[in-house]
Amino acid sequence: MAAPVPPGAPRPGANARQQSPHPNFNPNFQTNPNSLADNMQNMNLNRPHSMPNSGPRPSPFGQPPPFPQSSVTAGFPVASPPMSRPGPPPGMVGRPAVIPAGPLQSTLPANVPPGRPVGLPVSHPPPFGSRPPPASLSSSTGGAVLPSSAFPSSGVSSAAAAPPPPVGAGALPGAPQFPPPAIVSQPPVGPPPSMMSARAPAQAPTMRSVLGSSAASSPQTPPLPSASSPFPAMTQARPPPPGSPYGPQTWSMQPQQGTQPSHIPGSTHAQPPRMFGMPQQALPNQAMTNIPPALGQPGAPMSGSSKIDPNQIPRPIPNATPIVYETRHGNSANPPPPATSDYIVRDTGNCSPRYMRCTINQIPCTGDLLTTSAMQLALLVQPMSLPHPSEDPIQVVDFGESGPVRCSRCKGYINPFMKFIDQGRKFICNLCGFTDDTPRDYHCNLGPDGRRRDADERPELCRGTVEFVASKEYMVRDPMPAVYFFLIDVSMNAVQTGATAAACSAINQVISDLPEGTRTQVGIATFDSTIHFYNLKRALQQPLMLIVPDIQDVYTPLETDVIVQLSECRQHLELLLENIPTMFQTSTTAESCFGAAIKAAFLAMKSTGGKLLVFQSVLPSVGIGALSSREAEGRTNISASEKEAHKLLQPADKILKTMAIEFAEYQVCVDVFVTTQTYVDIASISVIPRTTGGQVYYYYPFSAVSDPAKLYNDLRWNITRPQGFEAVMRVRCSQGIQVQDYSGNFCKRIPTDVDLAGIDCDKCILVTLKHDDKLQDGSECGFQCALLYTTVYGQRRIRVTNLSLPCTNMLSNLFRSADLDTQFTCFLKQAAIEIPTCPLLQVRDHVTNLCINILLSYRKFCATVSSTGQLILPEALKLLPLYTLALIKSRGLRNDGRIDDRSFWFNYVSSLSTPLAIPLVYPRMFAIHNVDTKDGDESVLPPTIPLSSEHVCDDGIYLLENGEDALIYFGSSVDSSILQQLFGFTSVDDVPTQFVMQQFSNPLSKNFNDVVNVIRQQRCSYLRFALCKKGDPSGMAFVSCMVEDKNANGPSYVEFLVHIHRQIQMKMS
Repeated sequence: MAAPVPPGAPRPGANARQQSPHPNFNPNFQTNPNSLADNMQNMNLNRPHSMPNSGPRPSPFGQPPPFPQSSVTAGFPVASPPMSRPGPPPGMVGRPAVIPAGPLQSTLPANVPPGRPVGLPVSHPPPFGSRPPPASLSSSTGGAVLPSSAFPSSGVSSAAAAPPPPVGAGALPGAPQFPPPAIVSQPPVGPPPSMMSARAPAQAPTMRSVLGSSAASSPQTPPLPSASSPFPAMTQARPPPPGSPYGPQTWSMQPQQGTQPSHIPGSTHAQPPRMFGMPQQALPNQAMTNIPPALGQPGAPMSGSSKIDPNQIPRPIPNATPIVYETRHGNSANPPPPATSDYIVRDTGNCSPRYMRCTINQIPCTGDLLTTSAMQLALLVQPMSLPHPSEDPIQVVDFGESGPVRCSRCKGYINPFMKFIDQGRKFICNLCGFTDDTPRDYHCNLGPDGRRRDADERPELCRGTVEFVASKEYMVRDPMPAVYFFLIDVSMNAVQTGATAAACSAINQVISDLPEGTRTQVGIATFDSTIHFYNLKRALQQPLMLIVPDIQDVYTPLETDVIVQLSECRQHLELLLENIPTMFQTSTTAESCFGAAIKAAFLAMKSTGGKLLVFQSVLPSVGIGALSSREAEGRTNISASEKEAHKLLQPADKILKTMAIEFAEYQVCVDVFVTTQTYVDIASISVIPRTTGGQVYYYYPFSAVSDPAKLYNDLRWNITRPQGFEAVMRVRCSQGIQVQDYSGNFCKRIPTDVDLAGIDCDKCILVTLKHDDKLQDGSECGFQCALLYTTVYGQRRIRVTNLSLPCTNMLSNLFRSADLDTQFTCFLKQAAIEIPTCPLLQVRDHVTNLCINILLSYRKFCATVSSTGQLILPEALKLLPLYTLALIKSRGLRNDGRIDDRSFWFNYVSSLSTPLAIPLVYPRMFAIHNVDTKDGDESVLPPTIPLSSEHVCDDGIYLLENGEDALIYFGSSVDSSILQQLFGFTSVDDVPTQFVMQQFSNPLSKNFNDVVNVIRQQRCSYLRFALCKKGDPSGMAFVSCMVEDKNANGPSYVEFLVHIHRQIQMKMS
């Protein structure tokens, strides 16, 4: 049953074969880490030194590298590339076969096709809304205090009234994402920041200070910092004098007639127990707000709303200057900067917080103390995260056939916190306390300080993150080849909507980005109501179609001909991809056998493993795992009763789950690109990528005009980002703490290990912890994450990440050292876990109670003020109420919306990294109607605007982005000349339904394109744009993102603060 595919023009030469790489070669390292264009546009990663035809690929931007080459310790091979995140794609350029030996020279390629989307390489996200980093913690319990002195309420804040600073650079800006080293803050000098300190609030130059005198006496404080340096204490990494250098914050709340606020989640919850011996004195760094007596009294009815000056309440404050962060200073851990801020890590013993962060930077000695705090104790692990371009690469250590030194009891890997004794002949494991003999060939004498004399020369003894070359004992088989199998939906709907053509075009363009050499293999198949494989053997004059009609008991024909070396089949593959859309353009087959197709593709890949990339457009309706439409039923249930609606977010049956576990067992990682205009039951389909370490990409409603560029970018980043195959991960903890559970995109067959058919730099895993014994106050608790994986070039590696944090018996220390970003990311991921199993109202109440109980514990045990009408927030967590409110109003927790939208949301959150968690629910908003050119090293991005309608003007145009999607909102009276310059039309009535970015020949359009390119770089996503305007149904999507306003999805920010205060008062009475 083979039908020949129509022939096409032959393509020039196949790729040359490659030699095996040097055993110490790190595939993720580039010798020019600071060249963003080299890193992202060329995507020249994971390349062995021995590759032929290794001329560097020219930069599409024609600029020299913005950074000097970072130095690497002599004698250390390097493991991880200082990669940048991807932005809009470069032109179609030949890919070099090996890592260049020196800094790459950037030239604009002459062969960039005009129709192909182009753009800038991506870098690590600068802050979207950062708090002052923890070096500015004071020696007393911190908090944002809102005393009773009142501020008059006002309208639009000065931040919104003043025009944004200018913006600059070109449509394809060459300016570096990070400033040159001359303006980067220097490493810390002087004593280490105390872990007993509390975060000091940052002062935004455009916002009126909300800080006033404290209700409690506090030490004399220095003057406020200048507006040009929002984090002076942070950049110098010195602790400030005792007390907050900013003074306490003050909001005024005044009674005002109003209506009863809408229902607010989390009205009741059990009161945590009182801790014995907790301090009851008033504290200098807490924030209070006045609540009128009628509202402040427990149980009093809320007869009217309260008025707080909206310009004085806590909001994220961006920081555009990267700071240098040393992970340890002396013998103590430095608390990390906010995940959303811009920082450069110097690994001095603890790992970079990009790889592993803890929700609390001091570990409670007992489980009771943790319970009293009501906070989460968890790790967020992202073992292959992209470093900042200015950071040193991860070092590779090769112990030869003996493998890395390990503890013989707990199997922990050698690390900087293992203590050597008896003149170096023995070492004590920091995780389990066992004393081991030092291997004879690893022995070294100790110095006067008790450390090994060679400790600073061995990366595994002085760095928090290292990579070991795995010996044969870590391999159950030879490392797998890099296999990429593409599976394309060619049903009638997919062809007619342009989804099939978009998928084929994207695949055709990314072929040049696949790893070159004999180890790279590819395969391709299409499916509708049957499955069509293609024989790509070079010996054939043209590809042959091999049809599998049985979709209940599938098989793979001629397995050896279906997956072949890329170097042997490239001409046939490109020819086939050009012809597939026309081959099926007259098809009238509407059915899709998705389940049978992925099963058949799996059978072809079973012997090797690899990446299966599926392009799906319609609901799977026939064959294995066929589904029926549950959308109509879902709408009925959501509108009638929430009790059953969440069941529609669960997989329809267990067939796909059973298949997914088998895929994971044979190391097949599945990514699904859903290009649809209808319901496809993502709740069922997503089980396969979640279990195999893949992800779902969702394009709804798919547009053949605007979405192909994003599809191409997403696919390109998927196959070129730093990643590994056939991985297994385990987290080990010191005695007294143990792992309770793992959460993310993986398969877990045994309780202690996480199996990952694929792992990449964007995947984050939540590791919840619990106490199993009491820890000693003043000691340190160690955590070690070990990831065993295979590189795309077939090298087996063990990436070991270490973190050691101090233990404390003081509840106040826990609140000082709380990490807002990771605490909130835990909230977000736990809500995502609950959405498919609980009614939404229950999930919202649970999230709200988590926030209330943390603030209640702080108010009850760590702060005392004379007035009952004051809301007290711990300084480190003062933005927690805002982000909690944003979460309960987010797409995943709202009652309205489509079933598939909510299913995608909680699947997206399950592997979401910490820096992207807050932007997902509290997006960034910029005014783009007046962006100006910026000079020098100024950030291209305009100032962020609070998410409140008070800051949106009728004559303005606003860009709102959450890391995945972007909205452009038009006021009702925008100037026609601005519309003409930016978009090419003159009236708001002419706003199109589909939008493709263009650059017109005027400065405003150029600056707007620069802003979009920078955002795409930061977010590791091309971003889908939707246009919406005031007074139109499309404008409701934008209005729903104004999370600080009261709407059908929840109360206003001010009302939510009042509600939290009332709940705390009720629980304390």
